[in-house]
Amino acid sequence: MSSCNRNKFRRLYEEEEKEKQTRTNSQRVKVNREYRSSVFKMYFSDRKNALDLYNALNGTDYKDENELVINSLENSIFLKIYNDVSFIISGTVNLYEHQSTVNPNMPLRDLFYITDMYKEMVPKKDLYGKKLITVPTPQFIVFYNGATDISDSQFLRLSDSFIRKAASPELELTVKVLNVNYGHNKELMKKCIPLRDYAILNERVRDNISKGMPIEDAVTVAVDSCIKDHVMEDFLLKERAGVIKMHVLDFNEKLHNQSLREEGYEEGLEKGREEGREEGQSSVIVSMLKIGRTPKEISDFCNIPLERITKIQADQTV
Repeated sequence: MSSCNRNKFRRLYEEEEKEKQTRTNSQRVKVNREYRSSVFKMYFSDRKNALDLYNALNGTDYKDENELVINSLENSIFLKIYNDVSFIISGTVNLYEHQSTVNPNMPLRDLFYITDMYKEMVPKKDLYGKKLITVPTPQFIVFYNGATDISDSQFLRLSDSFIRKAASPELELTVKVLNVNYGHNKELMKKCIPLRDYAILNERVRDNISKGMPIEDAVTVAVDSCIKDHVMEDFLLKERAGVIKMHVLDFNEKLHNQSLREEGYEEGLEKGREEGREEGQSSVIVSMLKIGRTPKEISDFCNIPLERITKIQADQTV
């Protein structure tokens, strides 16, 4: 961004800050529940940021961002599931997905994505010709920034979904999962400043929430501190309001309760069916403690005495 444009956005930002200071709590802008995008998608749909990320992942040094063609399946009439960022460069088609939970079905989802994409690239009549049809080489990556601690990288494979296992499956699709929480994949972060800055923003939001800030305040303070420290500065000066809306959506109460059920409660119930009610209840508590839920949250959500939860927590730390 040129210095002229940066100054323009900074002036708008400062004017907005002055207006915000005079606004009462009752006049706060409500979150637009129809905002379906994500910060990751917006940030890395920018060709320069996407190219920086591609270079860091593949050890390349492409300079011309115009060589990169952003692709989208959002208008597909066949699928109702969308990919976050997809682009084509140098004979490769890259499908990047951002997630706060590791989804074991990503290989199957990416199979649908790439099939739909290839259908659009290749005219049907060519399939019956004698000439070999070539298509871009796919690369599937999930960028994970959830609260559950996982290794820097891991792989999900389509063959894991097969009912009958095969030593050498005739159809395979591999998805690489990268932990992009701040402090993980340090070498990658050094090579890709946009990804590092994105991790810093998320870390600051999470840290503010852990201090007891209301969600909207936590996001706003994190965004403003990043602008001050020149982290994602150009992007945040331009997209500040949208970024705050999208982050608040990610942490709304409905999703919070849903994650409690999906990440802890449902896992514990499944174990409970096998191990009996008492042990199953303990599994619920242990699972939810592992994903960072507090004893009070577990007690309120599962209607389990707080004393029982704290005892199990103490046993786990011995």
